[in-house]
Amino acid sequence: MDLDAVRTFVAAADAGQFQEAATDLAITQQAVSKRIAALERNLGVRLFTRTPRGSELTIDGQAFLPHARELLRVAERAVTSVRAGRRPLRVDVIASRVAPSGLMRGFHRTHPEIDLDVVMLFDIETAVAAIRSGEIDASFRAVAAPGRPLPEDIRSVRVLDEPLQLLTGPAHALAGARSVTVAELAGHRIWMPGIVPGTEWGAYYDELVARFGLTIEATGPNFGSDALLDTVADTPALATFMGEHTRLVWPAGHGLRRIPVTDPTPVYPHSLLWHRDNAHPALATLRAHLAAADPGRDAAGTWVPSWAVPPEGAPGHRRPPNSQSWTSTSA
Repeated sequence: MDLDAVRTFVAAADAGQFQEAATDLAITQQAVSKRIAALERNLGVRLFTRTPRGSELTIDGQAFLPHARELLRVAERAVTSVRAGRRPLRVDVIASRVAPSGLMRGFHRTHPEIDLDVVMLFDIETAVAAIRSGEIDASFRAVAAPGRPLPEDIRSVRVLDEPLQLLTGPAHALAGARSVTVAELAGHRIWMPGIVPGTEWGAYYDELVARFGLTIEATGPNFGSDALLDTVADTPALATFMGEHTRLVWPAGHGLRRIPVTDPTPVYPHSLLWHRDNAHPALATLRAHLAAADPGRDAAGTWVPSWAVPPEGAPGHRRPPNSQSWTSTSA
């Protein structure tokens, strides 16, 4: 159905005269007559009758008028939903308790006027597909796994290097330490049932194991964070890794310890991904907010996997201070 014709019909019904409707719509009276005639042919009914004082709605015109108004309201909502700056900014944060969720909460506190839709997608392939299709505007990820570069139309920038911490129960051999070195973790069982082969976080821990000779076990089903915390609290031989900014709550009786890892500190490199052609104004505001909150990435004494950093000369490349390679910044 021609929405211009419907809009003209409503204007003529409100004005009571075709000439006045033409003036309101900034078109000629002849154009008004043609549009309404076309609409009447499309509907198969007469909508107006001519009177000495102008035009009056027929019974069919009166029946059609409220539906015509609703058609125009729906059309306006449809346009508004995709108009730049009018629809919410849609961002993938992976999970509710992890660092990207905290970054978006901080953004919302700073910019409460910006409408947000926060979603949680599982892996990077799903997130990239959603960015390319326009389903979401941005996603927080670890850039890519080895051998799987991002598509050319996807842009990324590092926004947070999140230090890993060791989480132990009260009876673990390292429970009393104020910090532990990576070397001291050798020989200890680190249980992480949430690691999924083929994901970017799976690739991260694969390289961490290969680089430092750690023992990370992903055996058993993943029953979620509560079951993981219960098991670590009750099993002196097990510990797990978690991000410094991960928000978890456990019963006081668990006696769990969060212990910083040092020399070097493994950090998880969170990046923001978006499509190069995305013109949503709030996306630019989000990127500026994250850049202003930059705590200083690639700091001396930290480690990130080699694949998490763009090669020399690529967009987003930044050489770590006091380092000789991208693999470790602990030189």
